[in-house]
Amino acid sequence: MNTKHLTRIAAALTLLMSLLVLSSASISAHGGDSGIAPNGLFFVDYRNLNGGADGVALVNLDPESESFGEFLQTFELGEGVLPHHLYYNHDQSRLYNTTLAGEFLYELMVERDENGMPTITGVTPIDTGESIVGEDMFFSEDGDFFWTTFIGGLGGERDGSIGIFDAQTNELVDTIVAPEPGNPSNGQPFILYPHGISANEALGYMLVTSTAHPDLTTGIGNTVTLIDMETNEPVQTVLVAESWEDLSEPVEVLMLRDGLPSYALATTVYGGDVWIAPFDEETGRLGEFTEAFDGSANGLLVALEFYIGPGDDPESDEDQLLYVSFAVPGVVNAYSLDNLPELELVKTYQAEPGTHHFGFFLTETGREAMVIQNNLLNGEGINAGTLTIVDIHTGEQLGRLDLALDEGLMPESIESAMGNAHFLHH
Repeated sequence: MNTKHLTRIAAALTLLMSLLVLSSASISAHGGDSGIAPNGLFFVDYRNLNGGADGVALVNLDPESESFGEFLQTFELGEGVLPHHLYYNHDQSRLYNTTLAGEFLYELMVERDENGMPTITGVTPIDTGESIVGEDMFFSEDGDFFWTTFIGGLGGERDGSIGIFDAQTNELVDTIVAPEPGNPSNGQPFILYPHGISANEALGYMLVTSTAHPDLTTGIGNTVTLIDMETNEPVQTVLVAESWEDLSEPVEVLMLRDGLPSYALATTVYGGDVWIAPFDEETGRLGEFTEAFDGSANGLLVALEFYIGPGDDPESDEDQLLYVSFAVPGVVNAYSLDNLPELELVKTYQAEPGTHHFGFFLTETGREAMVIQNNLLNGEGINAGTLTIVDIHTGEQLGRLDLALDEGLMPESIESAMGNAHFLHH
């Protein structure tokens, strides 16, 4: 047995021991459901820049590990599939992947050994009916259903749909569509280019954003639509802009829940803003969206993802901040939720152009860290193609991988291989 082989075996054994130790430490410190992954193993959706198949890689992203940057598995989905978002179901027992092409929605079959080490063993395409271009997902707490936004809808120029699926069988059970009226300001609810999705099941309502046509040129939206989850009917469409002529392009929406105040937040591409609206629990309707953070006034554009993540007290799940990514110039901002509807900026984490998805984990020595994926659809100037790792308390950069340069792979999204890497996502 040669020296190189022995070195790889030693590194693998070290990683397995780290998994066991950190899993135990995480459960002890955070109650087992903190939104901080117990180690730096992450699934990374990637686009192949050299004409090969796109897919998902299992990568060690803990800079303190001897195996930092090592690809433990690469699983191909197919050429031109363009994997887009990774999602666990509600109890984190199953893993899904939306895609911009291919079959638009897949379940990744993940098996774990006795030490919890995951391996993707297969993939199952899910029948989405006539809906195309899969985007975001939401899973019911009872494990019965999940919802997926389809930004391309049924294929029309001004279209959009939401698929409702049986969460046990993955069968499509219903499709929500609501055509845009001739005058979108007339008060009639509609669904157009739905991208972001969020819900408060206790209140019985769901929100979706209106972003842009899949070709990014045919049409752009500027609204959020409220859906009654009992009837699956859209009941209200609310402007997320200064006027109906202002095509702000909302991306993600977050309907606060789990004891947080009744507000909805939305990010926008144009202006790089964060908007907020109150939700009236008695009437079941949204109030007016107002600008809570002016991105362009602060040198930021293209606001993207929402996550609720850890605050400054590592021993408390109650200490939480709102984290938001901005693709230009590439930062993650953390805001206090203590004085809503005002958003108080607490911290800014420097990343690289195209800052998009991110997740939290514990390093080998127990530092709370954040992995940041820097790429938005491989767009010029927003496609650094890197993964950067920072300490969430000090902001210090702990590590960096350039997947585009070193591997010919453009990272599209990330998720912890051990379960959700955040307290609350969308």
